[in-house]
Amino acid sequence: MINGEKKIKQPIRWAMVGGGRGSQIGYIHRSSALRDHNFQLVAGVFDIDPVRGKEFGINIHVDPERCYQDYQTLFREEAKREDSIQAVSIATPNGTHYEICKAALNANLHVVCEKPLCFTTKEAEELEALSKEKNRIVGITYGYSGHQAIEQARQMIENGDLGEIRIVNMQFAHGFHSEEIEVDNPSTKWRVDPKVVGMSYVLGDVGTHPLYLSEVMLPDMKIRKLLCTRQSFVKNRAPLEDNAYTIMEYDNGAVGTVWSSAVNAGSMHGQKIRVIGSKASIEWWDEQPNQLRYEIQGKPVQILERGMNYLYESALIEGRIGGGHPEGLFEAWSNLYTRFAEAMEAADEGKEYTGIWYPGIEAGVEGVRWVENCVRSANEGAVWVEYQ
Repeated sequence: MINGEKKIKQPIRWAMVGGGRGSQIGYIHRSSALRDHNFQLVAGVFDIDPVRGKEFGINIHVDPERCYQDYQTLFREEAKREDSIQAVSIATPNGTHYEICKAALNANLHVVCEKPLCFTTKEAEELEALSKEKNRIVGITYGYSGHQAIEQARQMIENGDLGEIRIVNMQFAHGFHSEEIEVDNPSTKWRVDPKVVGMSYVLGDVGTHPLYLSEVMLPDMKIRKLLCTRQSFVKNRAPLEDNAYTIMEYDNGAVGTVWSSAVNAGSMHGQKIRVIGSKASIEWWDEQPNQLRYEIQGKPVQILERGMNYLYESALIEGRIGGGHPEGLFEAWSNLYTRFAEAMEAADEGKEYTGIWYPGIEAGVEGVRWVENCVRSANEGAVWVEYQ
């Protein structure tokens, strides 16, 4: 159980690029990174407007002299300090991720990056090669993957509790963009601008989240081919999609689907994954994250609760309070940031990281690869394509 005791020798000196006032995701980065004293926020570029960014940085207790005007200045000036930053989180619009991540790695910094890592598989593989050359950690914020229920599901599948895996049904289908809200909402406007987000909207923005959950739960299953169809129900979003269906065939004969949508009117969040085996099925929904449905053919449904001793041991080690008390998004993100910190410390000491899995650079590459394949299939008329 996590109780606030040291996980690493010293907190990692850490900066943020983006995540300032008005950011949808900045606060959860800071809250999660700082919760367990694994990181210390000492610098940042919090806004594209330097004056506004500095004001914000001061308001979150960052030294005014270390609130910089842009990321280039941040990396250059911090490198001159004896107490310079060791890691940076990137919480900026999608189109900037590649250049900032590359610059951070070249500055010998560890990175935590919002997804997508970049726009093309070629760029992603370049960043992967650079991270390995520099021996730097790159973490990707597939936030809910840090919830204990995901590790429980992974262990159940590995242990054969479900039997042979046949079907994987995934979705992330909310309804908050079922109308053209981007007209009056700046934080949504950039998400539907191809110049900022690249070739895809919901496939990259939400679809890659449950896809990564499936990769954690089923690490040995690889996609062989897929078919994707995508729609722009709010017409002004074309050529970007606000709804998409993807069908996949795996190398072991199993099949899978991903429903990616921002127009599922009435749905609050709608991220679910159901894994169906020859003996049983499991289902997890992020709106009720503490419960994992376990359905054995011919028996009553079982609801496995977070924090209970009947779970696998590895699904208990990151609990923060006993069963019956809810843990959700903030705890899941905090778990990931703890893993990131442990991996960064191991890299700095020239040691192999032996802790629990985390969404690293490989997860970032695979997310970009999946979106590229989906868009290729859709653009060719929703046809089956070999997964490349």
